[in-house]
Amino acid sequence: MSIKVLRQKRADLVKEAQGVFDVATAENRGLTEAEAARDDAISAELTDIDAQIVRAERQMERQRSIGGAIDANVDTDQRDRGGRGSEQRFATLGEQMMAVARAGNPDYRGSADPRLIMSGPTGLSEGIAADGGFLVQNDFNNELLQNTYESGEIASRVRRIGIGPNSNGINMNGVDETSRANGSRWGGILSYWTGEAQLKTASQPKFRRIKMELDKLTGLCYATDELLQDSTALESWLRQAFADEFVFRIEDAIMNGNGSGMPLGFLNGGSTITVNKEASQVAATIVAENILKMWARMPARSRKNAVWLVNQDVEPQLYQFNIKIKNVAGTENVGGIATPQVIFTPPGANGNQYATLMGRPVIPVEYAATLGTAGDIVLADLSQYLAIDKGPMQSASSIHVRFIYDETCFRFVYRFNGQPIWAAPMTPFKGTATQSPFIALQTR
Repeated sequence: MSIKVLRQKRADLVKEAQGVFDVATAENRGLTEAEAARDDAISAELTDIDAQIVRAERQMERQRSIGGAIDANVDTDQRDRGGRGSEQRFATLGEQMMAVARAGNPDYRGSADPRLIMSGPTGLSEGIAADGGFLVQNDFNNELLQNTYESGEIASRVRRIGIGPNSNGINMNGVDETSRANGSRWGGILSYWTGEAQLKTASQPKFRRIKMELDKLTGLCYATDELLQDSTALESWLRQAFADEFVFRIEDAIMNGNGSGMPLGFLNGGSTITVNKEASQVAATIVAENILKMWARMPARSRKNAVWLVNQDVEPQLYQFNIKIKNVAGTENVGGIATPQVIFTPPGANGNQYATLMGRPVIPVEYAATLGTAGDIVLADLSQYLAIDKGPMQSASSIHVRFIYDETCFRFVYRFNGQPIWAAPMTPFKGTATQSPFIALQTR
């Protein structure tokens, strides 16, 4: 049994054990006789699996110790690049991907570059392309992920937590706060003005469980035989193709994901507030009242992080706010009727890359719905979205997928998940209109 399977089995057992205790805790009781027996059995299985993992890791270390041995099937230049002197590292991502392509080619069976096996803690057990591929060298892995997150306007703003070894997800306490009324903040913390020598009154917070398991995102890239002959060109192309595709899928999931085998998007989470359209509002329009009411539902402490995410179809509607004539009172006068004034600043003004609305950036994204549909304009504090991921990612190649086109297929596997931190909208300390870090506008 491979170490990958052992670790997954261990994670499944830990999850099962936690489920037993969660049920008992929810019912405010101890474990039944059957539950206690199952918990004891799980403990015994975990002990055995841990011992198997230790043995497997010990054997991997033995293999690593001879990984630099000279292979008669590997050319001299390759040995010079991959020997002990270079600490078994590839000089470039393109060089590593060319080695992956050779390892997956039947003509090169038995001559896989030893640096592929040395590239990660589980590389040995997953060194066959059909069985998961090779781990991307850590420094290249970090650069690829950095490119992905830095190039994404949504992904770069979420709260991201890395998951450590021997773990398949995260299970943590979140504050169960749905109201800012006295006695409800932080789920139940309450303070008092207390006179000298008077009795202090106790209070305690209330928590909810935030549980996420890693999902798998798989990307495919196709490289021509000509491109494979130039490691520099291959590296440049792979970085661009990988970053563009993965950032698209990750950001679309953060916004629109359904939570089934993929992240839960904030538009489908329980905390998103949908602001109603105005009475008699014309279809496929955005009016000043929409913007003001959306802004009023964003918590004050989240406004400094908030951004407007819009479909590009929405932008002409926003420019209409700037065309209208302003008067001293901050309203425009149309036919003798005062209309609320919304401040819109076009991109480039004051050196800003993006337009601003109510002082916050307006970012066009492909994942927003078309004009007139809920989700065409969203006000979001993305720091209130929790994302988890785990590296290093895996890579594999195949010459068969696009054989007749003289192309090699590279596959990248990245484990990721996410969900909104807020489970529900918040009732403010004073007032009845709920607030949330995620605000959308009703279909018009």
